[in-house]
Amino acid sequence: FFHDFYLMPAGDPDNEKILLKWLHRNHDSPFSANQLSDGTARFICLAVLLLQPEQLRPNIIVLDEPELGLHPAALDVLADIIQKISQVNQIICTTQSVSFSNHFMPENFIIVDRKNDMSTFQRLTGKQFQHWLKDYSMGDLWEKNLIGGGPEW
Repeated sequence: FFHDFYLMPAGDPDNEKILLKWLHRNHDSPFSANQLSDGTARFICLAVLLLQPEQLRPNIIVLDEPELGLHPAALDVLADIIQKISQVNQIICTTQSVSFSNHFMPENFIIVDRKNDMSTFQRLTGKQFQHWLKDYSMGDLWEKNLIGGGPEW
């Protein structure tokens, strides 16, 4: 449904502000940011950050629950972008989403647990879970509390 962005200077030329509008496929009028859903606006912001030319991207990118408000199809695209960009940049994501977790392999996870009032960190390996991954996704394993990261009751 997305066709293109429409960029134009906003206000005083010395102000260096740019107005971003969204051009919808099969629609003549551009949409302003206030006409977009929260999920669409969030996806655009994430895409702008992650799809910058390599020399302009930060070396380390930290994303707190990037899946919030996204349509499942947008989540698929975002996870794919993150996987590609992570070949060059360090990407750190926090999530509580089973669906988002399903897009990644054990080696992509560092599980944070709370034990004795302290945070503990464990990097997963594919070898640990290879027998489980034949029948279950990473999200399934997390949801069943087989990889940790669950609440401490």
